[in-house]
Amino acid sequence: MRPKIICHMVSSIDGRLRVDRWTAPAAGIDAAALRGRYDEIAARLDGDGWIVGRKTMEPFARGQARMAPATAHFPRVPHVAGAGGRDLAVAIDPHGRLHYGRDDADGDHIVAVLGEQVSDAYLAELRADGVSYVFAGPDGQDIARAMDRLSELFAVRTLLLEGGGMINGAFLKAGLIDEISLLVYPAIDGLAGIPSIFGYAGDTDERPAAGRSLRHFATETLDGGMVWLRYRIEPEPGTD
Repeated sequence: MRPKIICHMVSSIDGRLRVDRWTAPAAGIDAAALRGRYDEIAARLDGDGWIVGRKTMEPFARGQARMAPATAHFPRVPHVAGAGGRDLAVAIDPHGRLHYGRDDADGDHIVAVLGEQVSDAYLAELRADGVSYVFAGPDGQDIARAMDRLSELFAVRTLLLEGGGMINGAFLKAGLIDEISLLVYPAIDGLAGIPSIFGYAGDTDERPAAGRSLRHFATETLDGGMVWLRYRIEPEPGTD
């Protein structure tokens, strides 16, 4: 059974994610203190790790691509390195483009979610770096399967989905989000087309959230005018 997944995000009041574009806080409000609320609230959610996409994980990937012996061959089954009781830093990287050179991101054990088409050389590199990995089907799109593996292999109960809009949208479409934890920052972006909390890449007639409803269960107003909203995602009435 997969872990509970909480989508934990901070956005402007118009749902945009580009922090560098947000309007400044009002006079007398500490912007640094506001930004620090995200990690403070994440700690309160009691997760066993976090999930992000390739672009968000890039700052933690400081290694270089390396060659493996021509004879190296690895079956496409999960590989568990030494997590050592650490929380997980899960990177959705279907094509295996990140080169870590280490086994941790901010002290949390890195687990790569891959497509089965990645090379043996890349798997050898992850093993040498001490990085664990699981597979999400041939093309890396079966994230439900990958989440099941994480639960089985690492005994995680709750993971925080902290991706960009594309990753969040993929999890939403797959029906894998159980709760939404949203910090609304007192700022505006205002420009059309800027990445937002959910940004599923699909046809114009697709509805990635179809069949689901939000049930509000908590609101908390924080210092500086930031608001913390919490919702459970449940089946739309008449669809279960």
